[in-house]
Amino acid sequence: MSQKKNGITYADAGVDIDAGNALVDRIKPAAKRTDRPGVMSGLGGFGALFDLKAAGYADPVLVAATDGVGTKLRIAIDTGHVEGVGIDLVAMCVNDLVCQGAEPLFFLDYFATGRLETETAARIIEGIAEGCVRSGCALIGGETAEMPGMYPEGDFDLAGFAVGAMERGAALPAGVGKGDILLGLASDGVHSNGFSLVRKIVEMSGLGWDAACPWGEGSLGEALLTPTRLYVTQALAAVRAGGVHALAHITGGGLTENLPRVLPKGLGARIDLSAWELPGVFAWLREQGGMDAAEMLKTFNCGIGMILVVEADRAGPLTALLEEAGERVVRLGEVVEGTGVAYEGALR
Repeated sequence: MSQKKNGITYADAGVDIDAGNALVDRIKPAAKRTDRPGVMSGLGGFGALFDLKAAGYADPVLVAATDGVGTKLRIAIDTGHVEGVGIDLVAMCVNDLVCQGAEPLFFLDYFATGRLETETAARIIEGIAEGCVRSGCALIGGETAEMPGMYPEGDFDLAGFAVGAMERGAALPAGVGKGDILLGLASDGVHSNGFSLVRKIVEMSGLGWDAACPWGEGSLGEALLTPTRLYVTQALAAVRAGGVHALAHITGGGLTENLPRVLPKGLGARIDLSAWELPGVFAWLREQGGMDAAEMLKTFNCGIGMILVVEADRAGPLTALLEEAGERVVRLGEVVEGTGVAYEGALR
């Protein structure tokens, strides 16, 4: 009697289930680092459980946010420096949550690739865990999707999902009024927006990712991959101290588009562009791209990653609190009658 020949397997089609299981085992310690009050179950189940009462909430309202890293991923893939994009992924979500007045509670990620490379995936997810640790939220689940034929060799994509909570009645923005002061918190570089333009300008410059950074140390690629700054714990401390009426995360659309999102009808903002110095990366991008100030301000954060709208008599104490927490604070201007953002002075 002839022995029946084995048929095709899932691995033959390009999906390695064993590699996926190995990845889960590898990242469990990283996820464990992110545990916080409220976590009931983590990796391995069909879903993850979280207890809001154990997290300290009496009458909570949930807030959710989702985001990605954009074409900054292209630089990470091309250079092999992938650790920081995990922090970026978390920051882009949780920095949005705090603008609603919410404390980030837990995070889930989606990692998709053509062929799973366990070491690369683990470095990325360990970066995600680090972002969660820094922002006080738990990494309680995610999805690793190996999809042959969908992505070129070595490519991958990321998406993140964050859920936070606040007590009912504590939502922001609230109480924004004429005369409120705008406090800007310095960014750590380009963060995770505008990279399609960044990549175009780098191409125009003729430089490679491994070229010496024109404005600082290390290579150009490494400098541009500086992770998005996490503002969560500092911003929440300011909110709890009192006097914060709104927060604006400066992402796609820059200062020009994001600040008006937290201002009520009939009110605008006046910003003094001479109040801070344009960081080196933005000065280089402006010079190489021949960009005018208006284009810079509606594309990049230009050195300001988060803006707090605060009561005038609280601006001093809140500045001191934020600086004590490690923030570089700039008094940008104030809330005025009108619409949109009016700029005074010049970027320097």
